[in-house]
Amino acid sequence: MMDKRGSQGSQKRNKDGFLKRSPFALILNQIQKKTSLRQQDHSSVAQLYKGPGEDESKTEETTDSKISDDKNSIANCYHQDVSEAGRSEPSGPESSEWKKVKHFYQRFGKKPNARCVNLNNCGLTATDIMELVRLLPFLPDVEEFDVSWNDFIGGALSLLTVELHHLSKLKILRLNNCRLTADDTNALGKALCLIPQLEEMDLSWNGKAGGNLHLLMERFQKGCSLKVLMLIDCNLTSEDGTLLAQALGGMQNLEVLDLSMNKNIGSSLRVIAQELQNAPHLSVLKLHKCGLNQDSVQYVGTALRYLPYLRKLDLSCNKEAGGGFKDSAPVASLKHLQVLDLHQCCITEADMEALTQVIPLLASLEVLNISSNKNIGSACEHLLSRLRFLPKLKSVFLNNCALQEGSFTALADATLQLSGMKELDLSWNKCVGGRLKQLLDALSLAADFQVLSLSSCALLADDLATLASVLQKGHLQRLRKLDLSYNDTVSDEGWTLFFQHLHMLKELSELDVSLRPSSSRYCGTWFSDLLASLIKLPAFTEVGVQRWVLTAPQQQQLKDFKKEDKKDIQFDCCSYVQDITK
Repeated sequence: MMDKRGSQGSQKRNKDGFLKRSPFALILNQIQKKTSLRQQDHSSVAQLYKGPGEDESKTEETTDSKISDDKNSIANCYHQDVSEAGRSEPSGPESSEWKKVKHFYQRFGKKPNARCVNLNNCGLTATDIMELVRLLPFLPDVEEFDVSWNDFIGGALSLLTVELHHLSKLKILRLNNCRLTADDTNALGKALCLIPQLEEMDLSWNGKAGGNLHLLMERFQKGCSLKVLMLIDCNLTSEDGTLLAQALGGMQNLEVLDLSMNKNIGSSLRVIAQELQNAPHLSVLKLHKCGLNQDSVQYVGTALRYLPYLRKLDLSCNKEAGGGFKDSAPVASLKHLQVLDLHQCCITEADMEALTQVIPLLASLEVLNISSNKNIGSACEHLLSRLRFLPKLKSVFLNNCALQEGSFTALADATLQLSGMKELDLSWNKCVGGRLKQLLDALSLAADFQVLSLSSCALLADDLATLASVLQKGHLQRLRKLDLSYNDTVSDEGWTLFFQHLHMLKELSELDVSLRPSSSRYCGTWFSDLLASLIKLPAFTEVGVQRWVLTAPQQQQLKDFKKEDKKDIQFDCCSYVQDITK
């Protein structure tokens, strides 16, 4: 989003009638021209930002260069004004300086905070950036600075970084999706010495950081205060990974490292993993979709021996990692691990045998995600049966794992011992159909169970009847989200019985009973029972009924319901046809 605000420059005429411009007016005129251009053809500018083709990419680079030159020119002219502003300090919340801060924030519908600058997704323009720079001297106590999702920051970051000495207490810096350029990365690197207390840096979704990371990483001092480093989807190269590894060697205080969605750094995981040994306090390591292969997984496994406080480990969506988990012994040393995410890693049967030996030893584990690993269906029975040894387990994700009957039974039996279970996803496992009673008997003992996903599980009318019976007995009272979509195998009688008891779920907020994309079916008489139950559910907000077809009388029922409903329940989204009886 681009802001169309602009300041009106002051101009005077001399005796000859010609316009006489001050330097300040000249600066503002540059900004007005840029704003006028965006007003005349906003869509063309937006297209330049996309740059899908080679020619468009070159045009974008040219445009970025021009914008950057304009911003640098503005910056040079403003430095004197900023310096003069820095000579005064606000005397209190009602000082004239603080009133300027309040006025600036009011333009974005926000309230100022002396310790936090949060202008996330505010459509900042060059004018706004310069005004923000002038206000920095009046915010000496700021500890958090977030200007993420503002495209116009790209190419203009140096305007901010040269004044960061006013924010010597800064601990958190977030610049997500700001279209940062190589010059921005360089400017930020140079400014690190001005913010020695920095503990968190998030530069995620800045694609041009890739290939330029050395401009930043080489300036981190050994023993720096940094605790959180996030570089999600920054198009990092293998060389960037190597340079990052060198910087990690000096980040002994690092606690969170997220390099997700940088598919080219997998080849540099060996050196990264080696340097992680120097970050003994690391508690979160996320390498989602990083191009890891079998060797990469082995390197990470070796590093785990030196990370005793690791709480979250995400190696998901690395499709070439399959076969790399055969030596999972180091995982057993993670006594504090709470979240293990290995979904879509093409885990093999040999991997599963190794994981079966170590996962039950993770006494602190709360979340286990091994979804979308289709080769483990018949090999995970022993692992699922041993989940009973994880007393803190709260969430299990097994969707699309091609589970077999034995594995499903083992899970149901283990769930009997997991009274703290809150969430279970078994979607896309056809073995559930006709056997749901085994699972529901176990979940009835989980007093705080909240989310159940059974999409595309080939459920039958008997399964829905069992669910209705469980509700009638007063079980699953904390259930908040229920996904029964893509179960076209349930008859109208099954839906009717279920919806007649749906009102027992007093805390339910979301329900999905949509049909498959290729399906279409008339709503039965159960539609009236659905509406009657929904009106009794105080927390309910959304129901998915896609590809169910409403007759004319049912359309009228829905209209009447929406008029009477005080909670504004969203229906997503019935199909409408004329009454088939006419």
